[in-house]
Amino acid sequence: MKLIVWITVLPVVFALTITIPRAPDENAPFVSKSLISFSIEQDRWPDWAGSSFFLNTLENIRGITGAPPDIRIGANSEDKTNFSFDVKYAEALFPAPSATVPYPEATNITVGNGFYQLIQRMPRGTHVTWGVPLGPLNATAAVLEAKAIMNAFNSPVCKAAGITLDYLEIGNEADLYKNNGFRPSSYSSSQYVQEWTALATNVSNAVKLSKTGTKFLVGSFAGSSSKTTGFSPQAIYSEGVLESEPGSLIAAFSEHHYSGSFCAGNGGLLSDLMTKSTIRTNITIYTTDVEATHARGLDYILGETNSYACHGAPGVSNTAGAALWGLDYALFSTQIGISQVFFHVGIGFKYNLIQPISLTRSILDGSPLPSPSPPHVQPLYYANVIAAELRGSQAKVQISEISIDHPQIAGYVAFEGSKLVRAVFINSKAFFAESANRTSVHLDFALDGPSPPRTMTIKRLAIGHADDVSGLTWGGQTYETENGKVRGKLSLEVQHVADGVDIAETEVILVNFARGYL
Repeated sequence: MKLIVWITVLPVVFALTITIPRAPDENAPFVSKSLISFSIEQDRWPDWAGSSFFLNTLENIRGITGAPPDIRIGANSEDKTNFSFDVKYAEALFPAPSATVPYPEATNITVGNGFYQLIQRMPRGTHVTWGVPLGPLNATAAVLEAKAIMNAFNSPVCKAAGITLDYLEIGNEADLYKNNGFRPSSYSSSQYVQEWTALATNVSNAVKLSKTGTKFLVGSFAGSSSKTTGFSPQAIYSEGVLESEPGSLIAAFSEHHYSGSFCAGNGGLLSDLMTKSTIRTNITIYTTDVEATHARGLDYILGETNSYACHGAPGVSNTAGAALWGLDYALFSTQIGISQVFFHVGIGFKYNLIQPISLTRSILDGSPLPSPSPPHVQPLYYANVIAAELRGSQAKVQISEISIDHPQIAGYVAFEGSKLVRAVFINSKAFFAESANRTSVHLDFALDGPSPPRTMTIKRLAIGHADDVSGLTWGGQTYETENGKVRGKLSLEVQHVADGVDIAETEVILVNFARGYL
């Protein structure tokens, strides 16, 4: 028997009638069980793989959807990685921390076979993308790394656990090579295609890739011109990247995207990040890229993304408001044909979903902590949990955005087969610690079709303030525990669909139509 909980009633400033479709339309996308996945900065991969806390947070998601998040390992340090048989795991050189970048990426990393064999620690059924360097144009390093990667996945342990390598990624953000010293200022997408093709040929021949196994991921650009010139999927397709022998093994295009930048030490406002219209503007710029990619029969993913580039903005990326942003951002991405969203993480990064190991200095300004901060989830992790619960564990689930003519209310509905099962609603108006009285919006539901559900259960993401960095609960339960596993008594509300529901500023609710009762 589920617990019925009465919540505090807040002043209602607006009432909305929302029409919820009873069946998906023909364009409703089928959504991956691993919609929200992880992009991991490669330099400290052993710390992630060795963290039981991290593994528990992945298992939490597998327990909801039946599949763990996918893992991409690479990013900035991908192009700074070399291989040595004399190194067991990894040896890395790091620059000094600063107030702006408390936990910088490695400037150089040398890895050995054991570095890749750590993938055996991931949950059963994990799908992986792994990057090898393109920037230094060191074919020997790329080939040795690719061989070590393939050997790791061919191990009996990985095969027994269904841990698979979906993609090899060659190079990270080649469109920035002309800015970071890898290439001259004249570097172009056509040169990238030539270099990618040459290196991919070497790698493919060395590890014997085939059309029935691991494929290539292409692009991984930091931005897009969305034209046939400059760095974009359209440009590299027109320049023949798919026509080569390794090009025939490309199965997906990866775009990288951040909503802003903290690289110069100044970030945006949390209220701006959370804004419904801003989220849609940030995603729809890729519509033509997605269409061009799908026209080639390829998948399109955000292979690296998060709130603010350069590890996030303090007081923004690490807050409760970022959980609302991340949920809406990931779900809306599916509506333009993006199949997965890989949130980037690193040790001590401000925008992490979780911090997998103990930290000794502040993630906000690099100052020494009075005592080590143990592994813990950050608010953004709740976006992963809620998206997973909306999606559910069935093999095929479609999710559609609900048309809501309101600047701060977003909604999505999930269908299993042709049956309406769940909906999620997000009130993105930021309620801060210094804000005046908190208000709510009342949602009335209009469900078309015969025999609409009479009752519903409601689960809430309870947040004190948008700028809180902890203290969130999901249905009365918390993931802010010593081991990352959920704790607390589940609290749900049960009521008539006809009564509607109130949603407060800075709140998320999940409505389950399939399990309502009275």
